[in-house]
Amino acid sequence: MTLDAASGIFAGPFADLIKAALLGVVEGLTEFLPVSSTGHLLLMERFLGWGDDGFGKSFAILIQLGAILALLTIYFGRIWSLATNMFSRWEATRFVIGILLAFLPAAVIGALAGSYIKEHLFDVRIVCITLIIGGFVLLWVDRMNLQPRYFESTGFTLPMYFAIGVCQCVAMIPGVSRSGATIVGAMLFGADRRSSAEFSFWLAMPTMVGAFAYEAFKSRHELANGNMLAVAVGFVFSFIFGWIVVKTFLRYVQRHSFSLFAWWRIVVGTLGVVAFYLV
Repeated sequence: MTLDAASGIFAGPFADLIKAALLGVVEGLTEFLPVSSTGHLLLMERFLGWGDDGFGKSFAILIQLGAILALLTIYFGRIWSLATNMFSRWEATRFVIGILLAFLPAAVIGALAGSYIKEHLFDVRIVCITLIIGGFVLLWVDRMNLQPRYFESTGFTLPMYFAIGVCQCVAMIPGVSRSGATIVGAMLFGADRRSSAEFSFWLAMPTMVGAFAYEAFKSRHELANGNMLAVAVGFVFSFIFGWIVVKTFLRYVQRHSFSLFAWWRIVVGTLGVVAFYLV
């Protein structure tokens, strides 16, 4: 039995829509947690036998828009306040510059190496290994005696914003986790757990919208070939479950460590390795 042996369970005229819904749930639940949504989606796609025609890689990126729109709806008031004050208040202007500085490294590397990454690194073996490594990194950071100096994401220094953006680039390797890389980076640079997680939300907005727009343009022919409905279903479920996670995650990290997510990564990655090589 292989990882995609379960594909036969989902047979029938609505099979792809059921799979798309399940993948949307996974995307929504994992996008803003330090567990790697892309890694989980690639493993689920393999398990479900989804995207064997190559569309699965694009689908994993396209349905991220549901999760990001959930974030935008929750943060709409703060985004509006930021937009209306960015030309009149230096604090707002500075924070916008900080977000753009953090976004810049991923934008450059994504444009230069996006196709190579998608072709060579979207591999379940890489996902499993990086899930395990990332889990141990989270455990290591949790056990460090870090002394936070920043308690608001709007108060980081401009070089710190850029450095966090460099950390985000590591997450282009599937399984690393965009939110995990930015949260760990921010904490190592002196932010507390909550402000690190919150800036990860802010940085997700331009990063994920940019990735979606780029992928939607490149996949426009595949979308025209009957895949649009599946993307729409995945989008809806991604939005619903992404909204739930955004509303609860900051409260969770204020009171708990990252050990739950760390051990989840290690268990999922280990099971993936076992399934890939031994089952």
